[in-house]
Amino acid sequence: MMSDHRDTRVCRVHDDVATQHQRGALRMLGFALFGWCAAQGVASADDAGALHVPSPDWRDQVIYFALLDRFDDGDPSNNDQGVGEFDPTDRSRYSGGDLRGITRRLDYIRDLGATALWITPPVAHQWWDPAVGYGGYHGYWATDFTAVDPHFGTLDDYRALSRALHGRGMYLVQDIVLNHVGNFFRYPREWSADDPARGWTRNVDAQGRGAPVQPPFDRNDPTDPAQRAQAIYHWTPPIRDNTDRAQELRFQLADLDDLNTSNPQVRDALRRSYAHWIREAGVDAFRVDTAFYVEPEFLDDFVYGGDDAAPGVLAVARATGREAFHVFGEGFGIDPPYQDRKARKIARYMDGVAGSMPAMINFPLYGSAQDVFARGAPTAVLGHRIRSMLALHPRVHWMPTFVDNHDVDRFLAGGDAAGLRQALLMLMTLPGIPTIYYGTEQGFTRPRESMFGAGWGSGGRDRFDADAPLYRYLQSAIALRRAHRMFSRGTPEVLHENAAGPGAIAWRTTHEGRSALVAFNTAHAPALLDNLDTGLPPGTPLRGVFAIDGEPRPATVGADGRIHLELPPRGGWVWIAGERDAAPAAPDAAAPTVQIDPLPADAVPGDLDVTGSARGVESFLLVVDGALDGAVRVRPDAEGRWQARIDTASMVDPAVAHRVVAWHAASGRASAPATFRVARRWTLAARVDDSARDDHGPHRRYRYPTDPSWGENRQADLRGAQAETSGGALRLSLDLATVTTSWNPANGFDHVAFGIAIGFPGEPGARALPLQHAEFPGGSGWRYRMRAHGWSNALFAADGASATHEGRSVVPAASIAVDHARHRVVFTFPAAALGSRRTLAGARIHVTTWDYDGGWRGLAAEAGSHTFGGGDGTRDPLVMDELVLEVSGAGAGAP
Repeated sequence: MMSDHRDTRVCRVHDDVATQHQRGALRMLGFALFGWCAAQGVASADDAGALHVPSPDWRDQVIYFALLDRFDDGDPSNNDQGVGEFDPTDRSRYSGGDLRGITRRLDYIRDLGATALWITPPVAHQWWDPAVGYGGYHGYWATDFTAVDPHFGTLDDYRALSRALHGRGMYLVQDIVLNHVGNFFRYPREWSADDPARGWTRNVDAQGRGAPVQPPFDRNDPTDPAQRAQAIYHWTPPIRDNTDRAQELRFQLADLDDLNTSNPQVRDALRRSYAHWIREAGVDAFRVDTAFYVEPEFLDDFVYGGDDAAPGVLAVARATGREAFHVFGEGFGIDPPYQDRKARKIARYMDGVAGSMPAMINFPLYGSAQDVFARGAPTAVLGHRIRSMLALHPRVHWMPTFVDNHDVDRFLAGGDAAGLRQALLMLMTLPGIPTIYYGTEQGFTRPRESMFGAGWGSGGRDRFDADAPLYRYLQSAIALRRAHRMFSRGTPEVLHENAAGPGAIAWRTTHEGRSALVAFNTAHAPALLDNLDTGLPPGTPLRGVFAIDGEPRPATVGADGRIHLELPPRGGWVWIAGERDAAPAAPDAAAPTVQIDPLPADAVPGDLDVTGSARGVESFLLVVDGALDGAVRVRPDAEGRWQARIDTASMVDPAVAHRVVAWHAASGRASAPATFRVARRWTLAARVDDSARDDHGPHRRYRYPTDPSWGENRQADLRGAQAETSGGALRLSLDLATVTTSWNPANGFDHVAFGIAIGFPGEPGARALPLQHAEFPGGSGWRYRMRAHGWSNALFAADGASATHEGRSVVPAASIAVDHARHRVVFTFPAAALGSRRTLAGARIHVTTWDYDGGWRGLAAEAGSHTFGGGDGTRDPLVMDELVLEVSGAGAGAP
């Protein structure tokens, strides 16, 4: 393999061909490069590379993330280890993927454009935990941090994967765990901080083991004075309060035995264990699982510290020739719109004060991308996040970014393909290391479906389709990033955003004197991007290099440094700024102009009358918040004066500054924008109380899961609800027995999921509640339906809905707020979410509770630790409690 890695990477199809946006051109150029690569002596796809190679500049990489068990089965002989852990029809058990399987699919990953492969932990682990009824196929429940699990293969298989990657000019990222091992002990009845032996119960797994096999982690019994004195573990119950830092650092995460990472013996063993994989398997980077749950000082020791006998991993890596070995941590922290609390916590793990990681995964950007591209939130939510991440994270370019992963709902579980394409282009044009979770390129809708036909959720067929639309799209988007280094190393500046809803957002990225302009329209209708101050010299040509659909049109910066564009719906565009050929023409003093008179400084309570003047125009469009489809056509009078009324029925947030501009499309000119606020009245339209402790299903026999985090909390017990309306907008407040946050949920509540179905009189809808084995009560069916739990928020229309299909994805989704003191969850649906109707009079709202975990949580005859009991989950309603509200006519219309 050549020592010049940059030349090596050119030998992969699409490396320097991003401007060849047409797919056929990409393929043809790939064949042309083949001969050049051979002449240069670069390893072919079939050649094995070295085990140890120099580090790349990680800013320029694109990572492909694969869950080993669900990717491909290259050796069926290792699938079933004989303890009942293997069953490809059961998502909680092994499907059979392994190291040989992923190795034989590297060309598929490389041809997508990825330059590195991140795999879930390949280490030996607990295979089946009877206490929770779930398997360790994912690899995060270690029993030996230094051995390859037999399900995945051997050390030689792992080395073969590493060499095969390096032979292709690619790199290997291993997922590692420092916080915990498997679940080998519990405190089901009592626990004492002063006496960890009290209440301690051994949990024997399906292999007959009550402890890990690797010393010193096998020393887990506090009833033995010698083991207790050794203090390898914290010996604590599960976390109950994620806001308690002591619990976060020392208690068990999801019943997994928490390691005492302040213990020098534990630190030494972990450094030695993971040094083994760098030396023996040629690993190029580590992803650190659950970084928030270990002391930052230990992470500093693990990465940079240690001693000569057991040095930190960066020193180990340097000894193998890796000067820029990368380590990035997982801090599962998603902030609500315009907030930064979790982002600041992530920053503290990278600031070098209380312990430092080279990088952390950019979870806040993921959350904002979901809000904007999947749920139709205002594009200002993403604008805020971009500014925030640049301000908080000096090493933002080394932070992996993503839109899908193994711990969250797939983007397509609630969003649509158009939004996914936009979110992926966002990844490719912002700082950070874009990370593609396996199956995103094939349109997967569930987090852990299998790529190979024999695995769980595959539909019985292999999914390695290089002609799939999203695969081909990603090839082009990745090629764009790799052809223009400004996207991996430059600095973006947000130029435009919409505070009111979906619509336009634009940023300029600069690097080493070059600039690019990126724009999106997240709305389902055309949007006006007006008065965009590009920061570029007048007359600068903008060369279109990428468009999600069609061909990007060129543009030229105007005499005032601005441009005005009409953006088609759900699109994304990239332009590169060129050199100016000549000075721009001077402004035409006789050109058409429109002006808007000053608007009220105070919020208006209803519709707004706008006036102004015009010259040289017969008519123009008055555009509010960039929405061209709702623009008002205005014709000035003979004196050039004009007047128009703005419908404010859908404007329900008094904090939002709405933006209005006059647009004369024929001349391509726009007025200066004006802003106003609206404070409309909410009116109570329905209220219902619900009986306490009636949360036991329609047949009064359901039971909560046995894990104590449910129990008497009764999170699915509805106590009441009220509906308030403002024109076509709906604010729905749900009162519950208890609102808990023990799993640190992004939406502010956990252990419950809501199904909210809304029907309208005389409008056809769907009767089935998808995937819940239940029906909408009465009426003609539901027209819109929301599904929300602690980490998801998806809205669907009834079009195409059935018992097995959720229907058509709709944006914007509702916003969510939680009043923990009142145990209340509040959903606010803007009028646009419910069809932009003038009134909600007569609407029927049906609310159900259950729980959700990559799908509606299981129901069995007997309750399990995380499974509801008292029914048959294949046919019985997945409804713990329910209520119905009827929206009255009085107060349900416009105030």
